[in-house]
Amino acid sequence: MKKEEMILVFKRIIDESFNHQEFDVLEEYFDPNYIEHQFGLKPTVKGMQEDIKGLQRSFPDFNLTIEEIVVDDDKLWARMTARGTNNGGFMGPPNSKSFEACVIDIIRFKDGKIVDHWGGPDRFAIMAQIGALPTRN
Repeated sequence: MKKEEMILVFKRIIDESFNHQEFDVLEEYFDPNYIEHQFGLKPTVKGMQEDIKGLQRSFPDFNLTIEEIVVDDDKLWARMTARGTNNGGFMGPPNSKSFEACVIDIIRFKDGKIVDHWGGPDRFAIMAQIGALPTRN
């Protein structure tokens, strides 16, 4: 798969699945046996859909903005900004607090399909901004 194609696939996945909950693109581009390496995420395409739906329930305005993409051989590295407002309840009841945090994703392609995913959202920043961590007086 060419570099430009990998970038287009990734952009479609972010826009369609994460930002608009349209999941056909996941079935189209994820290998059924892909390996999920991010802690706490379900290891199947169907599980990924459930995880995304959970994000959207907790943060109904959840959105990812792609800031930067680098492709090296069979891997795509992306830096994104995640934003959302806790209007659905996350680690407690809804409190209308918003967050903005960095997300790093690494995707490995093989034969035109995604076979590995590693992700690193700044969970500490998210939790601090929505009031899920104790504050110092």
